[in-house]
Amino acid sequence: MVKNSTKMIMYTTLIMSTIMVISSENWFSMWMGLEINMMSFIPLMEKKNNNLTSESKMIYFIIQSMSSILFMFMIIMNPSIMINEKMILDIPMTIISLSMIMKLGMAPVHPWFVSIMSKMNWENCMILMTWQKIAPLFVLSNTYNNTMIINLISLLSAMIGAIGGINQTSIKKIMAFSSINHLGWMVICMKNDNEMWMKYLIIYSIMIIMLTKMFSYKSINFINQINMNIKTKTEKMNILIMMLSLGGLPPFIGFLPKWMVIQSLILSKSMLLLMILMMLSMLTLFYYMRMIIPVIMSNNVINKWNIKSTNMKKMQIMMFLVNMMLPIVMMINMN
Repeated sequence: MVKNSTKMIMYTTLIMSTIMVISSENWFSMWMGLEINMMSFIPLMEKKNNNLTSESKMIYFIIQSMSSILFMFMIIMNPSIMINEKMILDIPMTIISLSMIMKLGMAPVHPWFVSIMSKMNWENCMILMTWQKIAPLFVLSNTYNNTMIINLISLLSAMIGAIGGINQTSIKKIMAFSSINHLGWMVICMKNDNEMWMKYLIIYSIMIIMLTKMFSYKSINFINQINMNIKTKTEKMNILIMMLSLGGLPPFIGFLPKWMVIQSLILSKSMLLLMILMMLSMLTLFYYMRMIIPVIMSNNVINKWNIKSTNMKKMQIMMFLVNMMLPIVMMINMN
């Protein structure tokens, strides 16, 4: 088990390395930031009495190292990058983008992401789905040049994220496929608006933090455990709202980032891309609904001590309010 002091150091270096990548002025310090980021996250994956963590640490290390080597190799191979950053050739730039796609766990190099998500605890899953995406997405937004390849990968990610989650019973795997699907939406809007992915990631992160907190608190890892562990009407309402929000249904906050991407794609006249993405979004909604329908349909008998000992009361209210913030945000946007 990781000591609290070690954990604090690792979290600090994790945050500092991402800030280092974002504020870098050259490619080498970007690469260095990505390496520190990787080395900070690996010790956090440690868990007592669990052999799966060593396997997931190895997978994570190998994949991240391979993509970093590819990134570094392209920087060294192209001497013009040292003279002027704008002189970098198209092929190395595309390969750098592909190395970042590998780091993110987008399709077709997604199996490692799903594999390690199922082997970690909820806290680490949350970090992997939110904070660990910032640095590679930032590098990707700066190297975005081959629109056709990136669009193809984004569509493939949205497709695999939508289809892959249908056959799963493990919630961690469902959340991993959901994350791959959302990555497809995030990356596809980089071409038109380079800041949109940041807004998308912020809202997506808020939704993921709320969901993982709930799953962690209730010790939920599989679909059948949702109905067993979620008893009160407030909790049922909350998980329903959070799942629909993650799927991007209009009255909830999760619709806002998808709405921004839809507007961006309409303005750039990418109607075919938009239609495919929206159809795939329906598939993700299907597996979110499959998770929550048993909860809504069944009427549980709740013991009095279960009602009295709800430490999550304030958190439940906060989750509800955050998810219902869409009309306020829309009013601010209009002004």
